[in-house]
Amino acid sequence: MTRADLIKKISEVYPYMHARNVEKVVSIIIGTITNALKNEDKVELRGFGTFSVKKRGKTKGRNPKTGEEVVIESKNVPFFKAGKKLKDVINGRLDKN
Repeated sequence: MTRADLIKKISEVYPYMHARNVEKVVSIIIGTITNALKNEDKVELRGFGTFSVKKRGKTKGRNPKTGEEVVIESKNVPFFKAGKKLKDVINGRLDKN
């Protein structure tokens, strides 16, 4: 599902909301999660999952073209851990409501 699909689906469920307002809400939610992760905060959405940032250390890799060894610098990467309810829904143990 793309961002546009999400906006369309929400607009269908709530037809009294203008699409531009739905788009603003989706943008605010995504922006808030992004800013929290940028500040290395954890975002927990009960029943859905937890977004966090993990630090990957400096490692060595190889250039696939030349085979030359290269250093891969440390970096922060986003991480998502699905919640129990989401896992249960995906595995057919709960209704999707």
